[in-house]
Amino acid sequence: MTWEEFIELHIPEPRTVQVQAYEGSGAYGDVYADPVDVGPCVVDDTTRRVVVQTQDAEGAEGVSSTTVFAPMATVAPPSSLVTLPWTGRTAKVLAVSVMEDHGLGLPEHVELSLE
Repeated sequence: MTWEEFIELHIPEPRTVQVQAYEGSGAYGDVYADPVDVGPCVVDDTTRRVVVQTQDAEGAEGVSSTTVFAPMATVAPPSSLVTLPWTGRTAKVLAVSVMEDHGLGLPEHVELSLE
């Protein structure tokens, strides 16, 4: 089952978020790609503790206030910016998890933990 099929069957009101992929740091601060609409997504406003993915091996623990479940093709490395649809709030990506189907027919997707 594809992500799109799963959403169509089980999510009555899927969301679309806007993602500005983090591209690195420049002379004037962080550099981001142009905004891209990503959907269909499921947005979960549940607070939880996550391991923040950083450029070094140390990492850190942080608190994620929102999780976005998005299509597998979503490009949003840690530090990317995600704008949520109903509030317009923009949050930074703390961690990214890729959920593959492992041959079981599960819907493959990306999980974005936002600050």
